[in-house]
Amino acid sequence: MRAYLDCYPCFFTQILKTSRMITSDERKIWNILNEVSLTIPKIPFGATPPEIGQEVYRIISKMTGVKDPYKKIKEECTRQALSLYPEMKKLINSSEDRLMTSIKLSIAGNVIDFGAQADFDLERDIEKILSQDFGINHYQEFCEVLDRAGKILYIADNAGETVFDRLLIEEFHKSVIYVVRERPIINDATREDALLSGINEVAEIMSSGCDAPGTILKFCSEDFLRVYRSSDLIISKGQGNYEGLSEEGRPVFFLLKVKCPVIARDIGIEEGSIILTKAKKR
Repeated sequence: MRAYLDCYPCFFTQILKTSRMITSDERKIWNILNEVSLTIPKIPFGATPPEIGQEVYRIISKMTGVKDPYKKIKEECTRQALSLYPEMKKLINSSEDRLMTSIKLSIAGNVIDFGAQADFDLERDIEKILSQDFGINHYQEFCEVLDRAGKILYIADNAGETVFDRLLIEEFHKSVIYVVRERPIINDATREDALLSGINEVAEIMSSGCDAPGTILKFCSEDFLRVYRSSDLIISKGQGNYEGLSEEGRPVFFLLKVKCPVIARDIGIEEGSIILTKAKKR
């Protein structure tokens, strides 16, 4: 998905928020804003939001010397999610459709997003999403592909959300490769975050080789691309991965909550919707 013009003001809002987490020096923040302002016109028109985000957060990191400003926030979100794990497991165990409940819980975890939506109440949002109808629901197709799949690739989004992904993976009873970001960016999940969530107990963890806030195939490692191209089922969590993979044409199912008007417009759905949708064939 290409970046819309509406995406650019959002990036500057993110820059201010992230920079102020790191420093109170207004002059330094001003310099970061200036550097981003000079860089954005050099990014080709039609680039995806993750490509722009990659450049923006590299500038913040370079100019502040802070590689992972969201580290403590990610750890706290993961601890909070782990504290809810036993109760969520009970919900799944008592459900008439364990897989569907696990999918909804996985999407509920997608509210943990400090790029698109920092204001969330995890327990309230879980309850709301469990009772919410899908805006797009390709569940039957998902079940059919899952049943046949020998090789499953699960592309993670945010730290903390990883715990909710674990719940879903546990319902597959199949071998899964769980993909994280190469390096910290916003609150996206890295190997360290996945390990803290216990993902290693249910899946093999690998890096995409990409440090953008989304999966940009041209920046991914050859190791990842080999697995990506040979997988029978690819699960893509969250908006950033949707932005990077929505036009790739592989057997991808997108699981996410629509948290911004730009994504809503691109998908053709109302903001706030939850979706389980198969990628369109090219």
